[in-house]
Amino acid sequence: MAGSQAADPPAAATQARPQSSSLLSWISMSLAALLAVVLALLYRAVSTDSAGIPRVLDRTDLTTKAAVTCGQLQARFGPSTIFLPSAADYNELREENWSQTSWQHPSCIARPNNTAQLAQLVSVLVNNNTPFAIRSGGHSPNPFDANIDAGVLISLCNFKGVTYDAKKGLVTIGPGARWDAVYTELGKYNVTMVGGRVLDVGVGGLTLGSGLSYLTDLYGLVCDNVVSYEVVLADGRIVKATATTNSDLFWALKGGTNNFGIVTSFTSTTYPIYQTWGGIQVYTPDQTSVLLQALYEYQTQPNKDPYANMIINLVPTNGSLLLTFVYLKPVERPAAFAPFYALTPVFEQTGIMTLHELMGLFPPTILPRWAWYTHSFEPNSALYQELANLYLTAPEFATIGSVQAGTLLAAVQPISSSAVIAGRKSNGGTGNALGLQAVNQTWWTMTATWYNAEDDATVYGALASFSDKVRAAADAAGTSLEYIFMNDASINQPVIASYGEASVSRLRAVQKAYDPHQVFQKLVPGGQKLP
Repeated sequence: MAGSQAADPPAAATQARPQSSSLLSWISMSLAALLAVVLALLYRAVSTDSAGIPRVLDRTDLTTKAAVTCGQLQARFGPSTIFLPSAADYNELREENWSQTSWQHPSCIARPNNTAQLAQLVSVLVNNNTPFAIRSGGHSPNPFDANIDAGVLISLCNFKGVTYDAKKGLVTIGPGARWDAVYTELGKYNVTMVGGRVLDVGVGGLTLGSGLSYLTDLYGLVCDNVVSYEVVLADGRIVKATATTNSDLFWALKGGTNNFGIVTSFTSTTYPIYQTWGGIQVYTPDQTSVLLQALYEYQTQPNKDPYANMIINLVPTNGSLLLTFVYLKPVERPAAFAPFYALTPVFEQTGIMTLHELMGLFPPTILPRWAWYTHSFEPNSALYQELANLYLTAPEFATIGSVQAGTLLAAVQPISSSAVIAGRKSNGGTGNALGLQAVNQTWWTMTATWYNAEDDATVYGALASFSDKVRAAADAAGTSLEYIFMNDASINQPVIASYGEASVSRLRAVQKAYDPHQVFQKLVPGGQKLP
């Protein structure tokens, strides 16, 4: 895969002197490189403190410094790796993020070709004290999680290899791969992995944020099934992290996101699951209450079947409720979903198919702007009734529905205690950093979609207001949990603090050991930072 290739030599060191027809171009590039180096040294002297630790610069300083760094990077790595705003491909590359809320104007975009080149790139950014962002798939709608203004955007799109080791039952994946490509490769061997549920999502951000899967009740979260990471650290070192090598870093990457380094490959366990039963059912908004009560019965039945998984999407503004069944065996209408069989959907498409095919049934998203919040709580019949009423009466639905293509929906995601227990036992008891309680719970995500940027303030305000009401309802029912699921969280939610003080203290210790100058805390402004 891309992450294991040999380093590309710096462009300036290998470039032969051009013929006279391109002499002027060569001289211009050389002068630009020299100027970039001189200015970088000048700016570096005033942008770090006495210990060499990055400090926050004002906007003008950031813009100037980033432009200087981008010139230096292009001179070193070439225009096929470093894309300035003048490049023909620049706008297309900066707009690869899934939601337009994440479209920014980076000073340049870097697409390293291998791990060694990425390490060299990071060293330049750190030496120049230049802010940067890291993008694998770019699926987060939070504006700066995977993009940046006045800084360098590192795109990991060239780190997309998928390599299966049949003897070990392990798959090694680059962070820039999409889950569709991962499942396509694994399907050749009739195996799958604990991975993402939406096929176009990238591997990196989902896995580092924890990752929810249709296999989670059986084997834990996506992060729990990673057995090895390859990581580029702030000082340019490339290290492996496993349960026995750099084990503290290994643990921290299971929920610690981009605070410790850039992961260039994940090696994960695979499982012999191929044929499944499942599909989708569609209901009408007046069935919200009975659907959620069926969910409560499903979640609280004794000895819940870990092969059964599901998700409910409530979309009252569009007049539909979507229920997705997943059963990880080729068994028609398994008893685990009995509470739902008494209901009458207006549409149903279910059957035996591969898990990959089943995930492909979920309708694609087409609206350009997205935002979300999430809360977790224990299942409760009275709470579900209150939330059903809220989804039919809350004024925020009308507010969001009044803007062009405005939609407010919920993703209702049941998690069994077995998932938490599996995570704690993973990798010889290494576990993860999430601080989850071993109880049945629901991760309730509220998502808004809309069309125009001029409606951002209206939608963000209404979504935050509605999120507060959902949390207040769970608090009143006495069922709220502290944990906040990073992959569905707003940047305004304190995700890492929700892991608990014990996890936070341990994460800070790992940061001190592997990134003592807090490069990924300060120079990478996007994503959830350590509190």
